[in-house]
Amino acid sequence: MPDGPRLARFIDTMIELGITGQVFGEHGIGKTSTFFHHVRRREDTALVYVPAANLTPDDLLVNAPVRQDGELVLRQLVMRQLKPGKPFVLLIDDSLQAGATIQSQLMQIACNWTLGEHDLRALGCVGVFLTDNESLTETAALRTDPAVLDRMATLRVTAADTAWRAALSRRFRGVDLTGVFRVWASLPAELRRLLSPRTLEHVLDCALAGFPLAWGLPLVDGRRLPLAAAAGGPDGRPGDDQAPEILGRVAAELRRAGADVPDPAHVPDAVRRVVRAAIERRWAVLIQGPPGCGKTEVVKEVVRDELGADPLYFSLPVTNVEDLCAPVPTLDGTLDNLLSGPFLEPGDKAIVWDEYNRPKDKATFARLMEVTQEWSLAGRRIKGLRAQIALQNPPYYLGRKLLVSRNTIAQASRFTVSLEIEPDDIPANEWLIARYGGVAETVLEWWKNDIDDEGRQWMTKRTLERLIRLHGTGLPLDIAKMYLGDGDYAPVPLTALEARLARRQVTGLRELAADLDGWAERLRAAGDEGSDATDIVHRVFANAELSQLSRHAETAARLAPLLPPKLKATYLFGADPDRQRFWTGVFMGGS
Repeated sequence: MPDGPRLARFIDTMIELGITGQVFGEHGIGKTSTFFHHVRRREDTALVYVPAANLTPDDLLVNAPVRQDGELVLRQLVMRQLKPGKPFVLLIDDSLQAGATIQSQLMQIACNWTLGEHDLRALGCVGVFLTDNESLTETAALRTDPAVLDRMATLRVTAADTAWRAALSRRFRGVDLTGVFRVWASLPAELRRLLSPRTLEHVLDCALAGFPLAWGLPLVDGRRLPLAAAAGGPDGRPGDDQAPEILGRVAAELRRAGADVPDPAHVPDAVRRVVRAAIERRWAVLIQGPPGCGKTEVVKEVVRDELGADPLYFSLPVTNVEDLCAPVPTLDGTLDNLLSGPFLEPGDKAIVWDEYNRPKDKATFARLMEVTQEWSLAGRRIKGLRAQIALQNPPYYLGRKLLVSRNTIAQASRFTVSLEIEPDDIPANEWLIARYGGVAETVLEWWKNDIDDEGRQWMTKRTLERLIRLHGTGLPLDIAKMYLGDGDYAPVPLTALEARLARRQVTGLRELAADLDGWAERLRAAGDEGSDATDIVHRVFANAELSQLSRHAETAARLAPLLPPKLKATYLFGADPDRQRFWTGVFMGGS
């Protein structure tokens, strides 16, 4: 066999001998990318990529009436990809994830290189390969039929058998990855399996974009993948999570190579920054957060701002496979996959996969594995696709199990960034104020000051909007809260909110502005030790939204410089850039 990575040599040999090749290996080690890169190096040979997980029984072959010599006859139409017009290698990826009917069709292809009445060799096929990870945790079937297994040569590969290091070096030109590869090679086999080359690529993407490296680790069943050895100790528990130490070593090697890798512990306004980065860098990203916190609205807003158009929006609970693409007969006697109209619209576009872990059926979930990894549907590229943003809820929230589906590491590791957020990470307060004005400000003051942390979790931003809209209708505000059954609502009393809405005297920015001289005198009298007045002014400034502060800039400029230094520092450290700029301007011009 020729020199080169073991998988590449296997590909060449199977093509030369005309034998079906079966390739098994862990997820994310570069099996598919090796086929794409290696086959394209062969002159005048195309790679026909067929993701088996996405196939329905009528995708490969279907009977249809065709006019022949003036009469209609029944013919078997084969998928258009199998007639590329030149020699081709057929790669059936994720071959064990297809259903039973597809497995039977794949048997004929693997055994005889035929499909129905069609001889693939006559169509130009020079090689047939089936690939997958044979772990039952990631596949739908096992291939055990001797009639099939006897027709193919099988190669089990590891990361050592693919050219993933060369692929990453090409992907990150200008950054010497030698030290990173050394860190990866030094890990135990179990940790190398978890930190697969695909996941390592995502870690590098996050690092070089200025995000925390941990965001490159996938969210499996709603939880960040730990880099820990499997259970095996005397107590049966897995080892400690080594991700912080390993990712720290990766960051150190990147810095040693001259890369700017801040690896921040906190990223202000993370959702907006991640979506903007996804559009700029052509990423697929996953954002997981509790229900009602405003994820979807913020994502749609950013996409509109960046692309000047609404995203292509699909809610998975109501999305069928046929909503994305479906095979149809064509005039030239083939089957062509007809894509949903929005995918074919001109211009740049971004897709939002909402309720990503609540799919209507497994087929839809499986079909997304292709689009999130290969940016194609049924082998057809989606032109102008700049980003994909998947949104989902965690498995548990407020002590309750949410009705979401589990995923595998193979599905989870398709995303460059996997971001976990809390309600406070979505700046939905500004949106509420902009839309509903003074009533929203009053409700938010109650939410920030009058209830505890647990109460704030129950009162999502979606619930706050219902409270705002119900105010003044004459209906009781309690009906806006989450209903828990048996006459019980979310355990958050609304007495204080009703008092605020009835214009009970409270202290906010408006009240400070109405008596600037008096509050300035109280702060001067308090000095650096502080007083009740100090606490009140600090609380008002800390809880105010940026739009509110901007409207009361004179109040902030007059009172904030009179606060103790330790309180003033809290307005600058850890705040988002816009808020920092505001307070920097206040203190630079204050007296």
